[in-house]
Amino acid sequence: MTVHPLRSFRSFRKAWSVAGRIIGISFRAQLEYRTDFVLSVSVGAVWQLSIIVFATVLLGRFPGMSGWPSDAVLLIASMRMLSHAMNVLFFGRAHHMAALVQSGRIEGFLLRPLPVFRQVQLSVFPTNALGDLVVGVSMFTIAVLTVSVDWTAARIGYLVAGLAGGTLMEAAVFVALSALHLHYPSSSYWSIWTEELLSTFGSYPLAIFPRLVSGAFTFVLPLAFIAYFPAAVLTGHDSGLGVPFEVAATAPLTGLAAFVGARVLWNRSLRRYTGVNG
Repeated sequence: MTVHPLRSFRSFRKAWSVAGRIIGISFRAQLEYRTDFVLSVSVGAVWQLSIIVFATVLLGRFPGMSGWPSDAVLLIASMRMLSHAMNVLFFGRAHHMAALVQSGRIEGFLLRPLPVFRQVQLSVFPTNALGDLVVGVSMFTIAVLTVSVDWTAARIGYLVAGLAGGTLMEAAVFVALSALHLHYPSSSYWSIWTEELLSTFGSYPLAIFPRLVSGAFTFVLPLAFIAYFPAAVLTGHDSGLGVPFEVAATAPLTGLAAFVGARVLWNRSLRRYTGVNG
């Protein structure tokens, strides 16, 4: 049976029109509690600012990190922060999976016509992401303007692709973990621990760490693909990466592939979901 392209487009537009209305309603609902809304945005901003302060102090004490100048390290930090902000904005409700399972809300999602994954992402508006985004965009703008890079059209294109790939790579990590939470809700501490690792070590060149640690952050928890590899390609720091330069250059595509794989894993995990009580 052949599906008419126009009908497919109309269905796609209708589905995302519904999603847009849900987002609008959720956003307006949170605006009803103005103080709570402002505090939630502030939490995201303060969290990101604390990372900036720590990175600034560290760069002030150690201006050269394995051959990386301060402006190049700032580019790593800003790309990771902006990728994190976009991940929280578009995919961050994966963190809530354990709570959704334990409260029985996933069963309700299974009865509705919208895809379950989309319902999870629409379950609440991520107010704290607005604070993350403001600080991330500000930091990223400063980094791009100060780093010693000739911004050709090719480099700008790769920068945009690197941000998108970093967003998808971080999303892939937490979507894969949320697939685990569908069956083991008490494993939510893995997401908390992973987020701590990303925020603590993701803003610096991995070459400063022992090989075992940098290898783990490349092949086990793929932190290197979020910002380190794209920043290395853009700034020409191709030594001590732990992988061939060509592999580092494919970081955006690796992020896309990881996200697609994580979604496949999530869908398979959902099909095997039997309820919070097994």
